[in-house]
Amino acid sequence: MNRSGGLLGAIFRLLSRIDLILFMGLIILLSLGGLTLYSASGADYVSGENMFIITHHVIHLGLSAAIMLFAAQLPSNLLSRISVWIYLIGVILLILVIIQGTMGKGAQRWLELGSFRFQPAEIMKLAVPMMVASYFSHKTLPPRFVDILVAAILVAVPMALIIKQPDLGTALLIGSAGFFVIYFAGIPWKWLIGMLISMVIAVPLVYQFGMHAYQRQRIDTLLDPSLDRLGSGYHIYQSTIAIGSGGVYGKGWLNGDQSRLDFLPERHTDFIFAVFGEEFGLFGNLVLLTIYFLIIWRALILATKGQDTFSRLLGGSLSLTFFVYLFVNTGMVSGILPVVGVPLPLVSYGGTSMVTLMAAFGLLMGLQKRKKGYASM
Repeated sequence: MNRSGGLLGAIFRLLSRIDLILFMGLIILLSLGGLTLYSASGADYVSGENMFIITHHVIHLGLSAAIMLFAAQLPSNLLSRISVWIYLIGVILLILVIIQGTMGKGAQRWLELGSFRFQPAEIMKLAVPMMVASYFSHKTLPPRFVDILVAAILVAVPMALIIKQPDLGTALLIGSAGFFVIYFAGIPWKWLIGMLISMVIAVPLVYQFGMHAYQRQRIDTLLDPSLDRLGSGYHIYQSTIAIGSGGVYGKGWLNGDQSRLDFLPERHTDFIFAVFGEEFGLFGNLVLLTIYFLIIWRALILATKGQDTFSRLLGGSLSLTFFVYLFVNTGMVSGILPVVGVPLPLVSYGGTSMVTLMAAFGLLMGLQKRKKGYASM
């Protein structure tokens, strides 16, 4: 009886770190994602590779849930101490990717350990905001110019290594995660305005000298998709057709013509939002976006309850980075942003991305202040 009571007590202590409201929002989102992925993969009428996708998605879900639960148990002082080591290991892995990474779809982004394949860039989505938040937590806030400069270098190093792969989408996400930490630390508005002006001035130079030819072509296609509808503009052209053909209420689950007839490329990864829009229409899109914004709203509330400076800076960054994920993917699929290869968070197929995001939410839950005897769930 004592053993049973001890086990139940241990389980309760583990679950007490989980925020019920955020957890329920994630469950609903993951459920909708599973239904959409099932339809996008064609698993209802095709076997083999498509069932492989569904099976691995379920495995990723279980692994992600376990990692989220584990991450929620980690205290903020421990996270702050190990941030530098996680950051350094991540940078070393990114260098290894450049030296001996595995190629896929024209990019060198993966490392293989036996049969295990992963993207080290995903680690930096957590490591960079953790490192910058840890750095600022030991400084006087608002930060001095030299502190902001050091933080900017900490963000720029992994970004440069990831752009080299090339993976501009992930680099931008990591850059935004680091920027949000710097912003929450209290960067003066005049410096923000100066950064914005500098970015605007740099855009033509980056376009001409800092981008690959295919990246410039994506921007050209964004400005005029009709330039190459069967080439570089094909993805955007087909995705906008899918979203528009869904109308107000959609064609119904498993009834999307664009995905079932194989017109829509990357339908189970980057362009799964188009599958959802075709099957569930404008109404379904509004419901999905509402779920996303409720998750972000709850995450920001938890961030304000952080037990120390490190917790609040990291929590705020993780919350808004999740919003950037959403904004970039839906904007890309809708044709208002260039195609940069960012998946729809917790809906698109992708094991490393799902694990990283769920770990981030676990960290966010564990960073909040706890009153004695308090349990969120």
